[in-house]
Amino acid sequence: MTLDPTSVGATADPQSIRWDSKDCLLYALGVGAGTDELAFTTDNTRGLDQRMLPTQPVVLGLGATAGSLKLAGKIDWVRLVHAAQGVELLAPLPVEGEATVVSRIAELWDKGKAALITAESTATAPDGTDLFRTRMTVFIGGAGGFGGERGPSTEDDEPTGKPDETISYETRRDQALLYRLSGDRNPLHSDPAYAAKAGFDRPILHGLCTYGFAGRAVLHAAAGGDPDRVRSIDARFAKPVFPGDTLHVDLWNVDGGVRFRVRTGEETVVLNSGRATIAP
Repeated sequence: MTLDPTSVGATADPQSIRWDSKDCLLYALGVGAGTDELAFTTDNTRGLDQRMLPTQPVVLGLGATAGSLKLAGKIDWVRLVHAAQGVELLAPLPVEGEATVVSRIAELWDKGKAALITAESTATAPDGTDLFRTRMTVFIGGAGGFGGERGPSTEDDEPTGKPDETISYETRRDQALLYRLSGDRNPLHSDPAYAAKAGFDRPILHGLCTYGFAGRAVLHAAAGGDPDRVRSIDARFAKPVFPGDTLHVDLWNVDGGVRFRVRTGEETVVLNSGRATIAP
């Protein structure tokens, strides 16, 4: 496996994406939204216009973003782990639309025995309006030693003290089967035999599904349920989640938004370094 340190800035060919009302409904259900969030889970409720959850762009642009990782060189996909995810909302998002996605290698760090790659994608509407930007960071074991820079430390100060609010969600035993219908068909999240080969007793939940649950907590706790107020959501993946686990989203109010983390128990943090910026 050889990665090219000069690939930073390399840009993939533009890709076209489309989405509609059904895609938005299916994504919302996949990240646990239900009868108390009808603006996101129905398209014909009296007095409510359908809306898109602010984390859905990470799914809309996922194919283009993941594909652009190949610009960095030959990748062993079996050894790739999703390390961090971010989304920046640049304009109100329609529940039906199309866009052109341009993806590039934003960062490539040589960690010695492993590598970190960050791919950034920007989606632009046909009228030239930038709609959203996503950043996906992946950790690839065995891919280091290619002569690149080590990069900055990934240590981050976590919030201390009691959170200002904790929102708990119970995931379904079939949550991963529902979420995968939004586009991520990785058998690690559905096939028991495949999961066993990866060292798990049973299929694990998609990290981006957990990220979507956290995004719902941020939306309702910090933005009053209005997705147009959410400007960005970033987090790192710490440990796997299993379908059926209860997710506890701890939130701390800070200037301009919130910090957050997700736990499956008192000490088991599965998503950390969460940051969200919220418009007034």
